[in-house]
Amino acid sequence: MIRLALCLFALCSSLSAATQPNVVLFLVDDMGWMDSGVYGSKYYETPNIDRFATRAMRFTNAYSQPLCSPTRASLLTGQYTARHGITTASGHQPPQPARHVFLKESAPPNAPMLLPESKNYLEPAQITLAETLKEAGYRTAHIGKWHLGLTQPHWPEQQGFDVAFHCHPDPGPPGEYFSPYGVLAEGKPGGKTKVGTITDGLEGEYIVDRQAAEAAKFIAASKSGPFFLNLWCYGVHGPWGHKEEYTKAFVAKKDPSSRQGNPIMASMLKSVDECFGRILDELDKHGLTDNTLILFTSDNGGNTHSNITTEGKKAASEAWTKWSGNQPPTMNTPLRDGKGTLYEGGTRVPMMWSWAGKIAPGSTSEAVVGPIDVYPTVIDLLGIAKPEQQVLDGISYAKVLKGEGPLNRTAYFNYHPHAGANRAGGVWVRSGDFKLLRWFGNPSTHELYNLKDDLSESKDLAEAMPDKVKELGALIDGFLKDTGATYPRPNPAYKPVAAQAPSKSVDPLAGWKERGCKATITDGILSMKATGRPEASFLGHGMARISGPAIVKLRVRSGAGGAGKIESYPNGSADPSGMIAVPLEVKAGDWQELKIDLSAKALIGTLRVYLPDAEIDFIEVAPLKGKAQRWEF
Repeated sequence: MIRLALCLFALCSSLSAATQPNVVLFLVDDMGWMDSGVYGSKYYETPNIDRFATRAMRFTNAYSQPLCSPTRASLLTGQYTARHGITTASGHQPPQPARHVFLKESAPPNAPMLLPESKNYLEPAQITLAETLKEAGYRTAHIGKWHLGLTQPHWPEQQGFDVAFHCHPDPGPPGEYFSPYGVLAEGKPGGKTKVGTITDGLEGEYIVDRQAAEAAKFIAASKSGPFFLNLWCYGVHGPWGHKEEYTKAFVAKKDPSSRQGNPIMASMLKSVDECFGRILDELDKHGLTDNTLILFTSDNGGNTHSNITTEGKKAASEAWTKWSGNQPPTMNTPLRDGKGTLYEGGTRVPMMWSWAGKIAPGSTSEAVVGPIDVYPTVIDLLGIAKPEQQVLDGISYAKVLKGEGPLNRTAYFNYHPHAGANRAGGVWVRSGDFKLLRWFGNPSTHELYNLKDDLSESKDLAEAMPDKVKELGALIDGFLKDTGATYPRPNPAYKPVAAQAPSKSVDPLAGWKERGCKATITDGILSMKATGRPEASFLGHGMARISGPAIVKLRVRSGAGGAGKIESYPNGSADPSGMIAVPLEVKAGDWQELKIDLSAKALIGTLRVYLPDAEIDFIEVAPLKGKAQRWEF
């Protein structure tokens, strides 16, 4: 009788496991919030992502970390970066030894701050989402970029994955996206020596296509279920390998909104979209779609800074400029900035969930969520208990997904103690519609935005709302204390160089001349206000060494808006012969980026920028050939 009872228990457990839903987590690398049709792109083509949205819940306030490794660690641990310690994209660096000190007590006297060091690996003691699902009877697979540990003790197989397709070091894909990938099965990873489980495919095979094939193979082998497929796509990260046959099709395409237009990025997103579509089709093929929980998201905001050729910066490769000219990989407009920053363009990402019969198809949510919440949400939906030893900062929003209630969240935090003033980074808190940024390198500096009214983060309310700054600042203080954050702090040994009077030769306008207007610079923003007839007010600059054709870019904001123009005087402003004038229109309201095409094949000579009363974030002149010049005031 005892043996019979045990057999019946085993049979019931097997049937219970088989009816548990499968889980697919599809993570794109460097995909911005605006980089799909369903999220508003008018240039990129993402039919599979868009059709998935019709059966999913789409989140409009979903966040990541500014860089990839921190987000990936938070997905698997349910913890803020300040707690798990991976705070920058350093997962390809050698792991630090035991008892390593990540925030030293002293620094040289010329360093104003004590700066923390990021962990280069995911701590083996963490009980990951994969380990929790595996313990519950799931077959688990990791396919793609890992970036959470260079050496074997820190690879996916040691963090709960039964099947793993990966290589190291892995900030980007092996083989620059194309087979042969050159990955060794054994050896010491580092530099150009990649070690892991990825094997070569046919000559010229595209790594994103191979990821789709490996995922399909895993799904077919695991269809009796349940399984957890963790596919972290290599696209669309550098070095931007792309299928030229796809890229060619986007060269002539124009974005009617003038926000995006990079054919290489469009080509790579098409390949990512096909990879995702192949997984959806494979689930359909095996009749698994209705019993699979699917999550689609990105590891950080879109890259808006790479491959721009500006004064003092290394020129983009010929392979890039051939197709994309002087464009960055993408643009996140209307969001501010991009990857690597704490502004919305660096941290707000696409996120969609589907589960037939549980999550309303074609629905949207404004709940503020992030990678720390994925772990608790998944196990809550599946009815799996939280591991007692694992500290979870995230909270489940299963009720939001199932339409059973709102998410009760007082605050959400984002911590990035790198870059910026004194290389010390900062932290922000989002509470309701308000977001407060605190910069560690300049502790008295805060920025406050009402994201409901100002998604572009163009109106800093910190000075006007000191009580709100104090209220949200207290939340940040509590966050830093609770997580044990090793945040930057002043160096007690710092000896600043004696202050010197500014040189009279320093030109705050960097060569631009005011004509009929007054130009002032505050916190890196140039304000231009007419002193006479508005139509005759302009900024002028000599461009004798730059030849057209060229693109003039400006990021501007104007309260009233109005007409303007760009004028080029090839022979200097004293000689109007050959002058070129291109009209422009500045819309009233938020920040906008304008692109003006100076198509003449001649010296630009003197350039004049006519605008209504406006603020200017930057001006850039990018010739088709040669280096661009950019002025960030």
